[in-house]
Amino acid sequence: MDLIADIIIIALVVVGIIFTIVTVIGILRLPDVYMRAHAASKSATLGVMSLLLGVFFHFWWNEGHFSISLILGIAFLFITSPIGGHLMSRAAYMSGVKPTELTVGDDLKTAMDKKRAELAKNTHEE
Repeated sequence: MDLIADIIIIALVVVGIIFTIVTVIGILRLPDVYMRAHAASKSATLGVMSLLLGVFFHFWWNEGHFSISLILGIAFLFITSPIGGHLMSRAAYMSGVKPTELTVGDDLKTAMDKKRAELAKNTHEE
């Protein structure tokens, strides 16, 4: 059991390190704020979550200590990090940061134009 537990712990830590390295490369190499926010929110979440799971399993299986604070930290990170990345991207979009010319579509612009048209129609009806 100790060998299997150690293999699982090491695998989680290695996966966490790999995702963290992907995050760093993505933040440094991607061309605009939207792609960087995507890299920071998605792969960083998986990287840190894998590292925390590795730490959790190490203390639970090898030390006999069940840490509810690590479980809560993992849940909090899993919920808040993607939401934070989404809100940063939305704030950048609303403040007028232009995406790179490699961007194919702008679905948010279409949705915002539709909503503005609805609001203008409702304002004129009153």
